[in-house]
Amino acid sequence: MRKNGIIIAIDGPTASGKSTTAKQVAARLGYLHLNTGAMYRAFALLVRRRDHHGHNAERVHELLANTEIGFDPKGNILLNGSDVSREILEPDIALLASELSVDPAVRAKLVDKQRALGSHGGIVLEGRDIGTVVFPDAELKIFLVADASVRAERRQLEFEKMGTHIPLEELRQQLEERDKRDRERAISPLRKAADAVEVDTTNLTIEGQVERVLELARERIG
Repeated sequence: MRKNGIIIAIDGPTASGKSTTAKQVAARLGYLHLNTGAMYRAFALLVRRRDHHGHNAERVHELLANTEIGFDPKGNILLNGSDVSREILEPDIALLASELSVDPAVRAKLVDKQRALGSHGGIVLEGRDIGTVVFPDAELKIFLVADASVRAERRQLEFEKMGTHIPLEELRQQLEERDKRDRERAISPLRKAADAVEVDTTNLTIEGQVERVLELARERIG
């Protein structure tokens, strides 16, 4: 057992239920919650704000060297000290984050940060390469999946709660494009770790998927 408990790695494609599950599992166990995808989106937001879309690697690396990405006590993502939790949810930010995440320098810096934050355990990390790259020695690895149509509906509901309507088919296409890029990238592709437990959330309630992960976590904690 690590100093603060076990490491729980939750991976899976966009809108498979990672954030909701990770947050609630962490809260129920008294663990920290770390949304690693939010770190990539926060950096993508900075890149977009500087009117640059990732085509100039030198400029991207310059921005990366002078950027601080972290979390406040409530788990909100901070970009150079400012809460950008809402801004990073825009679809174009997610797509740009996916593009930037294939840059070795970007990934190396953020992975180092993630490892530093989670090394003592007592943490639930969510992302796409937590169980395969960031913490391949995590005590519990979960891989969430869900039907693409259901994931698009979930994402549409999230945007509507923020007052933004995006057609369902457009969201589905964006999700499938993101899935394809994440699975085919050369560096840290989205894939299920050999020892991960797959959980299909298509027909599960939020409570159902949280309880399933908690059951597995308690087995590991003993």
